[in-house]
Amino acid sequence: MKNIAALQTAVTAVLPDIEPTSAELDAIEAEMPLILAEVELLDAQIITLDRTPNELDARRTRRARRKVLAARRALANHTGTPEVA
Repeated sequence: MKNIAALQTAVTAVLPDIEPTSAELDAIEAEMPLILAEVELLDAQIITLDRTPNELDARRTRRARRKVLAARRALANHTGTPEVA
């Protein structure tokens, strides 16, 4: 039986500690309201998975969708670039 060994160094070798740049952190900070709104929408949708949605669940989902749309609009207007959904 032959042993198989890698002839090259691993692609995922130990990388030096790479921290995000300040521009990357600023971009994440600018997108944080959208991220939080999408998490809230996901939570509202998860709640309705194991039961029949009642009126409160429907309102919660509609409110979360409106928040996501408002956050997307604000982000698109703030950056001045078209957003890809």
